[in-house]
Amino acid sequence: MKITQDILTEKAIELLEKLISIPSFSGEEDKTGDAIEAFLQSFGVKTQRQHNNIYAFNKYFDESKPTLLLNSHHDTVKPNSAYTKDPFDAHIEDGKLYGLGSNDAGGCLVSLLATFVHFYEKEGLNHNIIMAATGEEEDAGEKSIRALLPILPKIDVAIVGEPTLMDLAIAEKGLVVFDAVVEGTPSHAAHPNDNNAIYNTIEVLQWLKNYSFDKVSDALGEVKLTTTQINAGNQHNVVPGHVDLVIDVRVNDCYSNQEIADILQKEAPCKMIPRSLRLNSSCINSDHDLVKSGLALGRKTYGSPTLSDQAALTCQSVKLGPGDSTRSHSANEFIFVNEIEEGIDIYIKTLTGFLQ
Repeated sequence: MKITQDILTEKAIELLEKLISIPSFSGEEDKTGDAIEAFLQSFGVKTQRQHNNIYAFNKYFDESKPTLLLNSHHDTVKPNSAYTKDPFDAHIEDGKLYGLGSNDAGGCLVSLLATFVHFYEKEGLNHNIIMAATGEEEDAGEKSIRALLPILPKIDVAIVGEPTLMDLAIAEKGLVVFDAVVEGTPSHAAHPNDNNAIYNTIEVLQWLKNYSFDKVSDALGEVKLTTTQINAGNQHNVVPGHVDLVIDVRVNDCYSNQEIADILQKEAPCKMIPRSLRLNSSCINSDHDLVKSGLALGRKTYGSPTLSDQAALTCQSVKLGPGDSTRSHSANEFIFVNEIEEGIDIYIKTLTGFLQ
């Protein structure tokens, strides 16, 4: 039987319905991994597995050629508390396929899987293709794509499937979370204290609010620094010795995370301790042939403020997929069926322009 695009689309939607019905919270994706393996194997694809990361190489993989990675994740967050529908009941209403993970990132994942099958047996491609359906994306876990990348061949360029309305996110902000500490002198509240840590925090918060980094990215704009948590004291009659803050910094592609940490640790009027420096920003050249192929189809480019598994990659990469990121992690999550149909079509046409 000839595998047509219509057949691939039909099977991809069936797979998404099955994935929705299987709970697959981060670190618990073994059953969805089984379903993805079965889907690929049903088309004659030889699969491999590491933890709950399912991956495959195109049939005519040639080590002398550069390699394109297609990646999306099959884990989900826990259901939003405002759900009124059963999050595991995959069903279609008014053209919308409802269910947990339908938009983030099930629609992207099944569309990329269908696209990989489309190209699996094609000869003469100018790039190899690796398909990787990975776990633990939502919590950036140790068994996520970070565990898989060291055992894969060198990746030259990647498409990361996340909901972008099929426009090309050619840059993505990185993230550094800082634990900040404002010091003071602890004392009884009844006595004078000219070094109250809580009052000292007023000046620090104003500094954080007004601080700006010099370099502005064409794609991602300014680095965004936001104070998101504050905690101090545990008794009404005791002045605490310190105030703890949490600072969320979204990093553009003009800086490495290490540079951001160095700058803030030098200039901030308080202690700034980064939790991790591994979630760097990502980008792809705007004149890359993969981007040009998407632009030729009328797609737009933009910079994304939200994180994905792009942060684990060191190669050039683009975030691209069906669905709308504003629906991610929302109650009664859904994706339009026609978004999946369009996603598969645009993926295939974009790669046809790039690979041939």
